[in-house]
Amino acid sequence: MQADFYTKTKGVKGRIKERIKDFKVMEISEEGKECELWLDEDSLEKHNALEIPENKNECKFLHMEMQKFNLDVNEAIRRIARFNMVSKKRVSYAGVKDKRAITSQKICFFKPDVERLKEFKSKFVKLEKPEWKKEKLRIGMLKGNKFEITIRKIELEKKETKKRIENCFKEMKKGIPNYFGEQRFGGIRKVTHLVGREFVKANPEKAVMIYLTETNSLEEEEIRNARNNLKKTRDFKQALKEFPLKFRYERAIIDSLNRKPEDFVGAFRVLPKALRYMFVHAYQSFLFNKIIKERIKHGIGLEKTKEEVLVNGLPSAPLIGFETIFTEGKAGKIEKSALEEEGIELKEFYVKEIKEMSSKGSRKEIVLFPEKIKLEEISKDEFEEGKLKAKISFYLPKGNYATTVLREIMKE
Repeated sequence: MQADFYTKTKGVKGRIKERIKDFKVMEISEEGKECELWLDEDSLEKHNALEIPENKNECKFLHMEMQKFNLDVNEAIRRIARFNMVSKKRVSYAGVKDKRAITSQKICFFKPDVERLKEFKSKFVKLEKPEWKKEKLRIGMLKGNKFEITIRKIELEKKETKKRIENCFKEMKKGIPNYFGEQRFGGIRKVTHLVGREFVKANPEKAVMIYLTETNSLEEEEIRNARNNLKKTRDFKQALKEFPLKFRYERAIIDSLNRKPEDFVGAFRVLPKALRYMFVHAYQSFLFNKIIKERIKHGIGLEKTKEEVLVNGLPSAPLIGFETIFTEGKAGKIEKSALEEEGIELKEFYVKEIKEMSSKGSRKEIVLFPEKIKLEEISKDEFEEGKLKAKISFYLPKGNYATTVLREIMKE
């Protein structure tokens, strides 16, 4: 899904996300304020009652900082809403954060039961800094994110590790390809964009079955077997018995299909609306990455061309949708060919079966400039004898991926 590495400096290799605390994300608000991060493995068991100020101006929305440990955003919000005995639709957020990480971000609760919310308890979700506001917090209402990331299992000398990281930092000042990160495509299985493609091609049955049955050798044996059995038998009743309880979304779809075996569109609609969006968006991201790769392959790279459409003063590529207008010249030919090779027309991004998955399209910068990038420390990896760990920090504007920066440093 991505091109070869753009920077020339040799990588340090190693591994990320070996431990949850190795990947920390702090959201930066539109006003430039950084969400604090104090949650760690030592404080998970602690609980302090939330002190909610008096709602003197009768505001409808309670804004808070949410810190979560090894949970995706939807699951964290589900826990908050369930504790307050309301629909999770009443809780909104500005941006999606990594699951396997410790993260902090703003969330917003519409007319919460204040007395009940004060007693919210969850081992892996903490709420802080409540503040009443008249405006709702919506997707995209953030400036960016600060990252603190530890790379482990580095098999180099300390001096060489430092040299390679700092040389890569210097190269990245000129910009790197603004690829969508691997997590955009669905974790271990990498099927999110494949599901999106089939919905665009008006194949809802194939899309749903990919989501339910495609597996990966890195998945646990129990879920691999359940997926493979469903693929062979199409026995949804049996699948309900075999799919582990923690796979809530798959089980919800299977339960729907067990009752209405031919209604694949209806079954997919049981997923949260915010999640349904992600599939076509992932397919757009796949095409976007493909366009950057082809630009590099054909010698255009990240440079501006005469006909270039600029976004924030930088060359861009389309997140293809039914209203996309391709640029002219060589860059435009690459954009068009990316779609032609898929055998899809623009109009198909209007998804008739599930209209909320449709996309008009937009454009996004193809160049990324990591900001405030710093090598914090290099030390012994306490979990791997004879190996090192390196801690780095940097800031990225919203909509950009830390793994895009890390892949250039690690070359892994």
